[in-house]
Amino acid sequence: MLRQIQQDTSLSLAELGERVGMAQSTVWRKLQEFESAGLIRGRVALLDPRLAGARLCVFASITLEDHSEEAVADFARIVGVHPEILECHAVSGTADYILKIRVSDVEAYEQFMTHVLLRNRHVRSVVSSFSLREVKYATALPL
Repeated sequence: MLRQIQQDTSLSLAELGERVGMAQSTVWRKLQEFESAGLIRGRVALLDPRLAGARLCVFASITLEDHSEEAVADFARIVGVHPEILECHAVSGTADYILKIRVSDVEAYEQFMTHVLLRNRHVRSVVSSFSLREVKYATALPL
């Protein structure tokens, strides 16, 4: 059932039940259980970034000045309020975080980097890598 809803969340309960061999009432109950447990975090529509005006995908490696609670909390706050930042991962290696950022073009990214990322007093450096071509994009978890 989870594979099916990862592929198409618009399926009706009846269609989903038919595909997985369960009664509609059982499907409804299982979905409620999954949502209550936090396994299903939300249901979304996936947009084409090009058609939505967010053609440029940038991976920004961020190094902080220090790792104090204040620095980490301030950086997390900045990440949380900017919709251009699609993902933020604390990572091992030479950087502290990797951000996946979507903007319209290089000029928009330069503005974002200069006026948001580099203006944060806790950010020591930003190293940007621009996606040249998306080879694979998936949202479904391997179940």
